[in-house]
Amino acid sequence: MAILRRRSSRFWSAAVLAALALGASGTHPAAAADINNAKNAGFESGLTNWTCTAGSGTTVSSPVHGGAAALKATPAGQDNAKCTQTVAVRPGSTYTLSAWVQGGYSYLGVTGTGTTDVSTWTPDSSSWKQLTTTFTTGASTTSVTVYTHGWYGQAAYFADDVSVYGPDGGGGTDPEPTVPATPSGLAVSGTSSSSVSLAWNTVSGATGYNVYRNGTKVTAVTGTSATVTGLAASTSYSFQVTATNSAGESARSTAVTGTTTTIPTGPALPKHAVTGYWQNFNNGATVQRISGVQSQYDIIAVAFADATTTPGAVTFNLDSAGLGGYTVDQFKADIAAKKAAGKKVIVSVGGERGTVTVNDSTSAANFANSVYSLMQTYGFDGVDIDLENGLNATYMTQALRSLSAKAGSSLIITMAPQTIDMQSTSNSYFQTALNIKDILTVVNMQYYNSGSMLGCDGKVYSQGSVDFLTALACIQLEGGLAPSQVGLGLPASTSGAGSGYVSPTVVNNALDCLTKGTNCGSFKPSKTYPDLRGAMTWSTNWDASAGNAWSNAVGPHVHGLP
Repeated sequence: MAILRRRSSRFWSAAVLAALALGASGTHPAAAADINNAKNAGFESGLTNWTCTAGSGTTVSSPVHGGAAALKATPAGQDNAKCTQTVAVRPGSTYTLSAWVQGGYSYLGVTGTGTTDVSTWTPDSSSWKQLTTTFTTGASTTSVTVYTHGWYGQAAYFADDVSVYGPDGGGGTDPEPTVPATPSGLAVSGTSSSSVSLAWNTVSGATGYNVYRNGTKVTAVTGTSATVTGLAASTSYSFQVTATNSAGESARSTAVTGTTTTIPTGPALPKHAVTGYWQNFNNGATVQRISGVQSQYDIIAVAFADATTTPGAVTFNLDSAGLGGYTVDQFKADIAAKKAAGKKVIVSVGGERGTVTVNDSTSAANFANSVYSLMQTYGFDGVDIDLENGLNATYMTQALRSLSAKAGSSLIITMAPQTIDMQSTSNSYFQTALNIKDILTVVNMQYYNSGSMLGCDGKVYSQGSVDFLTALACIQLEGGLAPSQVGLGLPASTSGAGSGYVSPTVVNNALDCLTKGTNCGSFKPSKTYPDLRGAMTWSTNWDASAGNAWSNAVGPHVHGLP
């Protein structure tokens, strides 16, 4: 059976070859290959081959469906913005007519078919939509008129990538594109602390360009310049560019190196510093502008950044109405003035009702990118972590290290955990602080709204005393934080917190006990910590409501520590 099958195969192969030879002799001519018979179908050559009524049509670079251009046609009260093209076709043939449309009412059709003229349409569309219909030409039809139009007095419509697909009508087609040449002349045209701007020469036939950073594509543009953002300060990057069109992508250009600038910084933070939270809202405390914050404050923490719908990302919205018409421009100018005076202004994330969640790599990146964006926008020197509803040590660490890589060594990072968060090094807040110890500025634990807590000697201490402040600070000092990373956080007045207010004298006594071993209560640390950073208060506004009694007493004392 196998032999018989092979013989049969040979016989029919010979018959087929004979038939093919007969066809090649001209008795049965082969059908022409189907093509797109429309010319300038993507409007890359403007309105060449197209005619639009009443000057209603033009070409635009956005929005486009493909390539670098599209048709925009705007109807009027007595004009429907009809754009037409005469297309060569073969008699007795079937064609598929299609186009991509967007915007107002959009119609697509054909006339002069010699059979039945056809059309199709769609109402308003906010995104690109394909219209498609088919038609058959008459026995003597050699050309048809293809058209698009909108509707009288309605919004402009856009059209792109028109196709009259079928047998070659003999009218010629757009030349097939070739892969464009490699761009030349790539150069760095500008830099900032977080971006590098590039420019290069135009490439003939290119409809777009891809930009590569260190070998990875980072953006695509239609022009011959681009700015790559989100870069780390004082860092060098390698850039290349390619040219693209529908035929493909060119080889990469010669690489150039762009180096971001350093972030301008003011004077260094003093050895002993006072931190105050500034309220971006009116809750009954004195309404302040940043310019009105008492000069004793070395770090001003703007409270608070707001969560966004993007996981981990934050934004800042100045409460202009609540702050008596304080404008964003005034806010920025006041921050700049404080920085010029040697102060640090940071944005605080969280608060009692803060809902920012950083629990995976994506949200960590979103957090870092968004905080860095706020630093660039407003001039903030860093960030304060005041997440009272918990945090993930692994991913908050990742987020803050990513932020540090972008902002550089001048970045200020402060934290304001509750007392319970710093009772043990196994707690997430404490873990995070230790994880970023090399870039952490200070932890200003809140010694209020907590009730009694354990000190480092294992004894229980009630809030509101020197012992409560010193014995709990001791946990952080013995748990791995540097003395310069420990501050005492207290309310500025009885209105600033539900409980835990102590007089400025008690704050100063606790500072003396920790730094000099004097003015202690029943608890006395085993050694002194002269490098202790200082103190923090909630808030500069409540302090102002009490005549700045807290900062006038604690500020000079902190600045006078050894």
